[in-house]
Amino acid sequence: MVSALKRRYELTQSQKLMVFILSMSLYGISNMFSELIPELKLGPIELKVEYFAFIPLTLCVLFHPLYAAIGASFGEVIFGELLLGQFGGLGELEKFIEFSLAMYIGGLLVSDPRNRKQLALASFTAVGIDQLLSAIVDIAKVGFGIEELEAVPGIPESIVLIEGLSFLNAMVITGIFFTLLPTLYLVPRLYGKIEPLLGLKPRDSRIKASFSQLMTPRLLIVSILFVFIGMAGEFLSESDINFAVWEPEFLEQYGSGFMWVSVGAALLVLIITILAAVRKRTMAKSVEDAKL
Repeated sequence: MVSALKRRYELTQSQKLMVFILSMSLYGISNMFSELIPELKLGPIELKVEYFAFIPLTLCVLFHPLYAAIGASFGEVIFGELLLGQFGGLGELEKFIEFSLAMYIGGLLVSDPRNRKQLALASFTAVGIDQLLSAIVDIAKVGFGIEELEAVPGIPESIVLIEGLSFLNAMVITGIFFTLLPTLYLVPRLYGKIEPLLGLKPRDSRIKASFSQLMTPRLLIVSILFVFIGMAGEFLSESDINFAVWEPEFLEQYGSGFMWVSVGAALLVLIITILAAVRKRTMAKSVEDAKL
């Protein structure tokens, strides 16, 4: 009986694909708008929004941590870089892995989407992991002489101090205002309401997630392995050993206006995905009613 219930609440392949595409399109759209927010300078300190992390984190919490996390990273690559001609090739691997891992772990930390303490922990953990790994890679690049230190006027020329301030800025601006607060507001209100519209059941009945899952040797080993792969990709990229770079010159003539083409493409994918999910749910309901 127990095994039957577990099978019943597992995602089907089509549902996994739907979560993946939903996350990809939503975060792809949000990533482009976050680039439009201007930076605020207070002396030597730059205050900026890194990304709208609440969008992928909300999807990781409500639906499926793995497919929502990877989908968000693909959304940034496809709609925020490839379509805009800003793809850095091998160097993008580090950001892809770090962000996917951070959102995935953040999603795993929440077993009850109505628990605000879990949501707060997931918000700070997700942004913290991403920013910490990024800072470690930047420090390592300077330490190994792969990249020169870019000094910030008014701040001592210390890569550790510079990255530390950048990390603090990300945790305050992005972590609180664009992750914690929106996540605390959205998740409890969407939980149990948006899933049925897409033909899914609430996540806590389908995916048992707890902090103990983060301590499994397998997850730790896989995470460390992928982080090293991302670091290697970034090191090779900075050492001029790079490939798959996509920066076409013809896009320059369109300027920033071409961004709306990418937004339109992501929006079209999103609409098609939602319509397909609703249509499939309606058909399934019709079949159930016919059986009754």
